[in-house]
Amino acid sequence: MEHITLLLAIVVVTALVFDFTNGFHDTANAMATTISTGALKPKTAVAMSAVLNLVGAFLSVEVAKTISGGIINEEGIRTEVIFAALVGAILWNLLTWLLGLPSSSSHALFGGLIGAAVMSAGWSAVNGSTIVTKVLIPAVAAPLVAGLAAMAATKLTYKIKAKPEAKATAKGYRAGQIASAGLVSLAHGTNDAQKTMGIITLALVTQGVVAPGSNPPMWVIVSAGVAIAAGTYLGGWRIIRTMGKGLTDLQPQQGFAAQTSAATVILASSHLGFSLSTTQSCSGAVMGAGLGRKGGVVRWSTATRMFVAWGLTLPAAGLVGAGAEFLTKQGPWGIAATAVLLVSGSAVIWALSRRKPVDHHNVTADDLDEPAGVVTTAIAAVTPPPAAGSVAAVTDEDLKTTIPAPVPTDPTAPPAPAATV
Repeated sequence: MEHITLLLAIVVVTALVFDFTNGFHDTANAMATTISTGALKPKTAVAMSAVLNLVGAFLSVEVAKTISGGIINEEGIRTEVIFAALVGAILWNLLTWLLGLPSSSSHALFGGLIGAAVMSAGWSAVNGSTIVTKVLIPAVAAPLVAGLAAMAATKLTYKIKAKPEAKATAKGYRAGQIASAGLVSLAHGTNDAQKTMGIITLALVTQGVVAPGSNPPMWVIVSAGVAIAAGTYLGGWRIIRTMGKGLTDLQPQQGFAAQTSAATVILASSHLGFSLSTTQSCSGAVMGAGLGRKGGVVRWSTATRMFVAWGLTLPAAGLVGAGAEFLTKQGPWGIAATAVLLVSGSAVIWALSRRKPVDHHNVTADDLDEPAGVVTTAIAAVTPPPAAGSVAAVTDEDLKTTIPAPVPTDPTAPPAPAATV
């Protein structure tokens, strides 16, 4: 560490900030379904996830090696390029967190890295084959595989148990759900913490501190693990709310199936060095579990917004990364201006989030800002206003209440029909 310059130190700190945002952005991957089904209390869930994320960071370095020596060509890449890439990734992470959209932190990092590298050295700086085989193909395959596996597991679960609503059965699945959530957290630490390890190692390579192709130093592994664990404990409550309540309504059986399927996909990809999006894997599993239960539904308006965010992540973060790299190429004042833009942009997003805060107190509330469907809107448009003198506000429960008719005084008269309010 004795060769670390001021610029490299700034890059390392910025990378750890990204790792922190990755933690609270992706807490929903492991704990959204566990919290929404009531298997764990919100604060207990994020604390458990944080610890297991930290443990997972020490299990493998294959994904870190893919990022530090596979996505872009290290030769000719300046340290400023890494800084610009992180700026694009952090700002996109914060924006999607503000909107409550579970987008991919991994793809935000890749997009920022690709955009900054192209701005710095042209398209030759990017390894296209690695991006296709280890980024784009897993991005498409992971949510599909996890979704299909979760759907099949959910169907099998309900077929095995004739009475899945029984309290004993639900309690058993909640216990299984806690275990599977822990597995997802472990897998997330194994996969996502390595991305920051890889980006810091790449920065060390650009400064000649370590040789190309080297494994991340131990201090890099420890710092990345601690940063992602701290972010996870903070809890990305907005995205937890979307994943747990906005996509579908899950029962413990579905939550268990979704988390087990997602964890299997993530751990397998980490072993193979595929840097897939844990967010997309878990979101696909949640949707698959929602469709696997008879009568289950997926709120496709929310899912559509997620799909749009997934598609925009790489290019949007890439554009921001390219713009940041254009500034850093101007010299020290450009680097300072980029840092100011990062800090001010983050502050604005945080201030906007305070207008309608979401935390562990209201993360499971049902008043989601879900747009009304076409049918609901049409019915509301043609429903006549209440008559004068009627009650001003009537709830849905009131509409279902049936008032018994008075007992007729004449025993020979036919009974009067019940009146419904």
